[in-house]
Amino acid sequence: MFRFIHAADLHLDSPLLGLERYAGAPVEAMRSATRRALENLVQLALDRRVDFLVIAGDLYDGDWKDYHTGLFFSQQMGRLAAAEIPVVMIAGNHDAASRMTRSLRLPEHVELLPPGRAATAQNPRLRSLGVAVHGRSFAEAAETQNMVPEYPAAVPGVYNIGLLHSSLVGTEGHDPYAPCSLDDLRSKNYDYWALGHIHLRAIMSQDPWVVYSGNTQGRHVRECGAKGCYLVTVNDLGVATLEFEPLDVIRWEVCRLAVDELESLEELYTAFAQQLRHWRKQHPGFPLALRVVLSGVCSFQETLLADEERVTQELRAVANDVAPGELWLEKVQIRSTAPAADVSPRLGEGPVAAIHEYVQQLPNRSEELALLLTELADLKRKLPHEVLESLGDFLRADSPEVTDWLAGAEATILRQMGARQAE
Repeated sequence: MFRFIHAADLHLDSPLLGLERYAGAPVEAMRSATRRALENLVQLALDRRVDFLVIAGDLYDGDWKDYHTGLFFSQQMGRLAAAEIPVVMIAGNHDAASRMTRSLRLPEHVELLPPGRAATAQNPRLRSLGVAVHGRSFAEAAETQNMVPEYPAAVPGVYNIGLLHSSLVGTEGHDPYAPCSLDDLRSKNYDYWALGHIHLRAIMSQDPWVVYSGNTQGRHVRECGAKGCYLVTVNDLGVATLEFEPLDVIRWEVCRLAVDELESLEELYTAFAQQLRHWRKQHPGFPLALRVVLSGVCSFQETLLADEERVTQELRAVANDVAPGELWLEKVQIRSTAPAADVSPRLGEGPVAAIHEYVQQLPNRSEELALLLTELADLKRKLPHEVLESLGDFLRADSPEVTDWLAGAEATILRQMGARQAE
């Protein structure tokens, strides 16, 4: 029997751009979160006495500003070296050879499989365990070809593990790098595929195991819930069992609060407090970064929109009351709408009314919506990667981001209409 850890997408020292613009943001805690997640990963390996660790790409978040990032990683690997725990890893799109202008010599027990060609790890400890780990690093940040056909054939009589940084066919929300299918992976006759690149953990197959471990620390509201790694135990018959182990130190969630049955701001604050207590029970002991989305038909919509800043700060005050120092509101999005009976008479039949009706009907006009989203594809190509990650998948008509944006557009129209009437 042997035991190993499958981790990926650590994104050490990810810059977490833009945190400073949010009032009360735990900036320093968030900036150190990816490092603390790595510390937790190493401690888990030591506590559970694993035989080895594999990292399926994106250890780093791109080129280092200085050598501190690499030195921190080397320091943590030293803890594993003292326990004689080898590490095998590959470079993903964020730490591809073409992106890294700085480098440090890796510790002796850490093996980075080469770019440009697939290879098998050479650590003698793995051979003594009856394990073969195969993989290939990214040479370029945008590897668009299927790498799997180049991977070595399975070594007979041992447990074969494939390390791959890839967008498996059918996964959404990430750049389509090194795309492949489940059939491609099965064709290699490996026992376990340790995948990286998709930040949402998922078990894609159990025969063989094809697993995304997800990233080790959520970095923005698009990366919600517990984040960590998989602890894999393989018995003497070659049968594996998987345990998810959280490593994160701060968690993100989206709190969607329906306002349909509420009648005042005070009722809103009371309902929000109840929601916060729910989230605390879901993630005991973890600081939470929340995005609040107000949705539904709101009977007090005009009051809600009259002073959005005050409503946001009142909600932050509720969070401070429920869990002081443990809850941070990243943003409040008002996606609610006024009752039709309140809106229609004031809209009249002018251009504002036409725009309002268009936005309301757009979700039901699938072809028209798809055409509109296609026109945004050029914008997507021009946006920085960090911005794209926080925006989400805004090119799929069925994505929650598009639903929220359409509701937000309607709220904006009504807000502007109210402002003009007040002039």
